[in-house]
Amino acid sequence: MDGSRIGGLAIQLLLVAGLLAAAGALLEGCELDVPPDDPGDDDSASEVDACAGSEPRIVAIGDLHGDLVAAREALRMGGVLDEEDRWIGCQTTVVQVGDILDRGDDERAILDLLTRLDEEASATGGEVVHLNGNHEIITVYGVYDYATEGACEAFADLEGLDLDRPELEGLSDACKVRAAAFAPGGPYAALLAEQPVTFIAGGSVFVHAGLFSSHLEYGLDRINDEVAGWMRGEVEEPPGAVGNTSNSLVWTRAYGDEEMEDTICEITAGVLDALQLDRMVVGHTVQLEANPACDGMLWRIDTGMTAYYGGSVEVLEITDIDARILTDVE
Repeated sequence: MDGSRIGGLAIQLLLVAGLLAAAGALLEGCELDVPPDDPGDDDSASEVDACAGSEPRIVAIGDLHGDLVAAREALRMGGVLDEEDRWIGCQTTVVQVGDILDRGDDERAILDLLTRLDEEASATGGEVVHLNGNHEIITVYGVYDYATEGACEAFADLEGLDLDRPELEGLSDACKVRAAAFAPGGPYAALLAEQPVTFIAGGSVFVHAGLFSSHLEYGLDRINDEVAGWMRGEVEEPPGAVGNTSNSLVWTRAYGDEEMEDTICEITAGVLDALQLDRMVVGHTVQLEANPACDGMLWRIDTGMTAYYGGSVEVLEITDIDARILTDVE
């Protein structure tokens, strides 16, 4: 290599070094906009680690009727919620059997809590399901007789809803917003549409009030899909299976009637045999305490745990080994 080429290369190197030095001077003392580590990622990783080796199980919770205090106590009793309202349930599936709405002020807070917990649970193999009961159905249908003014006020900040519909006449301004939020196609009706009317897991079928053979003939998935479509505003009416009749799966009282127990046990056995499952879990009809019937084929878990009824908080735990009622926070 001749001297001129060596000299030219040296000059280029000096220029590069100068540019780098200048850039360093400009950057000196400046704070780079580097996003910090998301603490939530660390929390999720820690929770996953803490859940290593945990076993899947189910925690079933009865009717909550707008009582956030009872909801939190039930979730803690089931071992899935810590004192800061975070998910600690690992691979637990929580099934709340419907009637979150009406009779209490905290229905929106409960729905929002369960929605968030389901997102957190997905990181550890868990799940949170809340069924649509008769009070979810009637609220979407436009029956507001059981809503409290406090429950209405909780929805008052929602915007962009149609509050001029004729069916809302006579309601307070806040209750108009709640009604519009739960009307077919509304934001909270859409949230309910993501949840089933019946749910099967762990050898059990969960339903708000009770199943009959006619529901199996119609199709449980079909009922779930048609109710969801109605709540999203895609069809005008829900299926007859959720109508206010004595054999509706969200309205029947037969499964809580001791005088009908022999008949109900026969019906339950037939339904479970057809579904090849071990048990049916229902709410809807208030019991003095959660209890099994029909040799453990039927579990009734609505204890009226809310402030409206004044019952005790109890939950049902189902594992591969057995099913049992929990009555204390462990």
